[in-house]
Order: sequence, then C-alpha cells, then structure tokens
Amino acid sequence: MSDSLICGLDTIQQDMERLPQGVRRLAVQLRMDLDPACIWTVLTDYTNLHCFIPNLETSRLLWRRANVVGLEQEGCQNFMGLRFKAQVQLELTERPEQGRLDFVMVKGDFRRFEGAWQIGHDSAGTTLLYELTVQGFTGMPIGLIEQRLRDDLATNLRAVQREAISRAA
Repeated sequence: MSDSLICGLDTIQQDMERLPQGVRRLAVQLRMDLDPACIWTVLTDYTNLHCFIPNLETSRLLWRRANVVGLEQEGCQNFMGLRFKAQVQLELTERPEQGRLDFVMVKGDFRRFEGAWQIGHDSAGTTLLYELTVQGFTGMPIGLIEQRLRDDLATNLRAVQREAISRAA
C-alpha cells in the first residue's frame, strides 16, 4: 500500500532540536482520518508492535500495574554497512482519557530515551504525535544518524497508521 493511497489529506510534520551533549529532541506528527480509539488500540498492543513496526525485532510485555506498563524492546537495522542493535526496557504510563502514552527508558543501550505518543482529534481529523528525546551511548555518532532517526520516526507513524487502517477494515 503506497503512502499516497493511505494518506489522502494526511501530512507528516517533523521537527528536530539539537541539544548539548549529543541529545536530540524529535517530534513527528501525522494527520489522518481515523478513529482515535483505533489508534490507541494499535499503540497499546505491546506484544505485537514488532509485527508492524519496521526495525523492531521484539516487543515483550514485562508487567502491568494499573495504567503503568513495563516493556522490553529490541530494535535492529543496518546502517552504513553495519548491523546496529539496541535494547531498551521502558516504563510506559497510559493516559487514555488524554490520548497520551508517555515512556521513559529504565534500562537500555542509550543514555537517554524518553518521550510520548499523543493522539488528538478535532474537526479536521485525528493527529498522531510522536515525541522522542534521545541521547546515544558514548561514542555513538549521533550526527551521522540524525537523518535515520527522522526517517524511522516518520516510518513508524505510517506503520501505526497502516495497522490501524487494517484493523478498522
């Protein structure tokens, strides 16, 4: 399915901020014509995220305590001829009444990895916003992977969109 077929009025907006010590703050937003509840269901299908999010090899629910979830994920991709793997254990806080899913790394291969998914809805449709603040491990050439981060975040939003469309059909 091409992006032009699933996007119609949809647009992706991206912003990246370079912060000191190799920290990057990225925000990617996609506007679409989908039910926010369907998007929420896709985002919180933790054990199946790896089935539709590219470069995510595993996603495993570790525990759940009311609206707080422990999740372990491993991603993998080829970059500049090298195979790069990263693993994180995340703590996610579900705020369904706000359409917000906050996450923070509690253990993993980054010095910092935190952010949120935010679902919004107005008369023009539904928005899905993904915000990420990331700081690589010592020696990681963050400048070299900035564009890859941008591409991957947009791809992840499109993957969530495609899965939501598929489930809504």
